[in-house]
Amino acid sequence: MEAAQEAETLVPQFQLETLLNQDQGGRRVTLLGKIKLQPALLLAERAAFHTASQALQSFSSNLTTIQDLGANDIYHWYLASSSPSSASPDCKLTLIYPCTEQHVKKYSQQGVRMVTETPKIYTDHVRPYMQRKREEGRLNWVFNILEGRAEQEDVLYREHGEEGFLVSPDLNWDRKTMTSLHLLGLVERRDIWSLRDLRKSHITWLKHMREKFLDATISLYPDLAKDQLKLYMHYQPTYYHFHVHIVHVALEAGSTQATGKAFGFENLISQLETIKGGQEAGMADVSLTYFLGEANELWTEIFQPLKEGQTASGG
Repeated sequence: MEAAQEAETLVPQFQLETLLNQDQGGRRVTLLGKIKLQPALLLAERAAFHTASQALQSFSSNLTTIQDLGANDIYHWYLASSSPSSASPDCKLTLIYPCTEQHVKKYSQQGVRMVTETPKIYTDHVRPYMQRKREEGRLNWVFNILEGRAEQEDVLYREHGEEGFLVSPDLNWDRKTMTSLHLLGLVERRDIWSLRDLRKSHITWLKHMREKFLDATISLYPDLAKDQLKLYMHYQPTYYHFHVHIVHVALEAGSTQATGKAFGFENLISQLETIKGGQEAGMADVSLTYFLGEANELWTEIFQPLKEGQTASGG
C-alpha cells in the first residue's frame, strides 16, 4: 500500500520539458521531463469511451460547445467537448443523417475475410455492383464538391481542365500536425470509377497526376519535401469516383494503409507498364486480393455465395 501511494505521488511531480511524440489523432503523447531532477518519460493515452448502456444513453446530451466543421449531403462533421469540464474540444464527431442500412453494416463490428477478385468476377459481378451504387446517388456529395456546391471552404487547391483535380483535407487530419498530414485528391474526370478502370493508355496521365498531386501539396506546405509524401488508392474504395490519398510517410499506418486495402500509386503505374497487351490492357485484366467485412454487400452478395457454390449477384 505504501509503495502504491508513493507511486501515485510521482506523476504530479512531473515537470514537462518537451513533447517528444504524438499519434495521428492526438490520443497518445510522449512527454520528456524531470521528477526530482531525474529525467523521466511520461506516456499518456486517452481512456476508452464508457460503453455501459447508461453512459451511452447520456453521451450525446452531455456534449457541449459543439462546433460545426461542415456538411455535405447526409454527412455532417463537428468538434465537441465530452463534458462541461473539458477546456477544449476533445471529440471529433461525424453525423450521418439520414443513414442507410449499408451505413449501419459498414460501421458495425464484424469479421473480416480475404477475397480474390478475378477478372471474370469483376466483370460479371463487381462492375455491375459498382454501377448500381453510382446510380443510387451515392456520389452526390462528391459531385457537390467538384461542381462547387459544397465544402468549397475546404478545397485547398484546384486545377481545371483535362487533368483537372482538387485537393482537400481528410476529415481525420487535424490540419496542424504535419507528420499526420492526410489529404484527398479528387480528379474531375468521371470515367474512372476505381483503379480497375486504369489501362496502359492512362500511364502518361497517371504520371502527370502524380506530379500534380505532389506539387500541389508542396505548394501548400513548403516545409515538406516530395520524398516525405506517400500516395495510394483503396480497393475496394469507399466510393466509386477515382481519388488518391496523399499522406505524410510518418502517418501511423492503420487499417486504411494495410495490405489488402491500399495500393501504392507508383507501384500501380509500374504494374500497368509491365502488363502484357496493347493500350487497352489494364487493371481489369488482373486478379486482385483484398479484405472485406462480413457485413459488406460485396461479401454477402458475391463472394460468400461463390465460396459456397451458390449463384452470386450480378449487380
